[in-house]
Amino acid sequence: MVQLFLQVPADEGSVDTDAVRARRSLLDKAESVIKSVVRSGGRYEARMWLCSTVSSIHLLDPRDQRDLFLDLLEMKDSRRDVAARLLRMIFDKKPAKAGSVLAKNCHMLEKFFEGNPERILQWFSHFAATGESAHKKGARALAQFAFVNRDVCWEELEWKGRHGQSPAVVATKPHYFRDLDVLQTVENFLEYVPDFWSSEELADSVKDGEILQIDTEYFVDQFVYLMYEGNFKDVWQVVEDFLMEEQFSTLSQYILIHLDEQRLLRFLKTLGKFISPNAQCKKLAFPCCWLEVLLSAHIDQISLDELILLNCVIVKGRQLWHLMNDEEHEEERGRMDEVVRTMNDLTDADHFALIKDFMGTKFPDALKWIGILSWVTFCGLSKLCKSADSCESLFTGNSIEFRKAYDYSLVQKDGHSVPHTSDIDEKDPTRSSHKRRKRDKKRRRHRYDSDEDNVDELLELGTFTGKRAIESQCGSWYLSTDDFSAPWDIADIPDHISTRYLRVWLKWACFR
Repeated sequence: MVQLFLQVPADEGSVDTDAVRARRSLLDKAESVIKSVVRSGGRYEARMWLCSTVSSIHLLDPRDQRDLFLDLLEMKDSRRDVAARLLRMIFDKKPAKAGSVLAKNCHMLEKFFEGNPERILQWFSHFAATGESAHKKGARALAQFAFVNRDVCWEELEWKGRHGQSPAVVATKPHYFRDLDVLQTVENFLEYVPDFWSSEELADSVKDGEILQIDTEYFVDQFVYLMYEGNFKDVWQVVEDFLMEEQFSTLSQYILIHLDEQRLLRFLKTLGKFISPNAQCKKLAFPCCWLEVLLSAHIDQISLDELILLNCVIVKGRQLWHLMNDEEHEEERGRMDEVVRTMNDLTDADHFALIKDFMGTKFPDALKWIGILSWVTFCGLSKLCKSADSCESLFTGNSIEFRKAYDYSLVQKDGHSVPHTSDIDEKDPTRSSHKRRKRDKKRRRHRYDSDEDNVDELLELGTFTGKRAIESQCGSWYLSTDDFSAPWDIADIPDHISTRYLRVWLKWACFR
């Protein structure tokens, strides 16, 4: 029988020190396997998982968030990647903020349009058609400026017909502007009408930021120049405002994965200075609580390699398992199979002694060893839980009460089934069944939506109908480990049980 140790024992009992020492040796081997998998091809993915966990941190004040990313922008090399990516986010989500800066620097548009017919036509060709009263984009700016300054620039307007149009005629029939040779006219303005490129009319046409979409990369380069070479305060103010308004999760997911490891570690160290874990963190109320506590108090004791390993075993165990089972990690998979196969049996007292040994180490080490224990548990259960019978035997042997998801009968610790009824069920079974299906669907959706990495696993299972078919054939249960709150199918059991193990012992050993 596989012993899961899902509860803290009431008394310590006698300890087999040899068994404890042997288990510790196996954990050393498991750590070696994990490091090998991450080092030999899985480094990028493991870093991506860490960045995903970092993005879920929720204890940042908006001003601290701003200062955190401003510090990142000031690091060497951040100009070429962090600043550029951040500006793309601003152009996409808050174009008017960037447009307000551009409106104050319209002179840069001369270079933007000079010698580029395609850009000229994209921006200045939107004159009103018959029946329309308003021009759009650059066409509006061109028409308004030409009317206001007709005494000095009307002759620079080039018309497609045999003769030009007078201001008086065009004023009553604005659709005549559609006869304008836009390309030649704008080229004339570039050469002979310099005032247009600093005019209020042009500034007003670009302040909504729509022009940024014509060539985003050009404007990214221009804004980066204004930030770092011109030290243009208006650009920095837009950046600072955006950093305070945008969600930390969005900023992190979009930016962190592109950092080199030196900047990523510095970012995490700076992040730790802004985090103040609350009482909920000590209760592990959120998946990132362990990281918040670690960064806030222990970041100077740990390297990026150790952080990556911790994240793998604490919150990305399933993803690590899938990575290890790739073809290129056949050697590591064999070594891990050997570790699982030779795991010695421990009593509650032996396991308790092992955990107490971990408590005598530094906080990051205690996290690591308990995390590796939970991942080894996951690996073992992934090998074991291949049928409904094997799962139910596991539940019964570890005093886990369970109820089959499709007959709703409760199975007690001894394995005997007890009918599951309630007053509501007896009064209106149809209504109860409908509510139950609706609730179950909501819980399943919540469980899979909680981690973006589960998307691929859902795709592997095929359609929702296919997944339900697999569940009905192989088994799905409500378990006492989470107060029967959600159904767990065979594919989810190893993850659920190992996570339960992790929470019990991290809370007892590290977060009391």
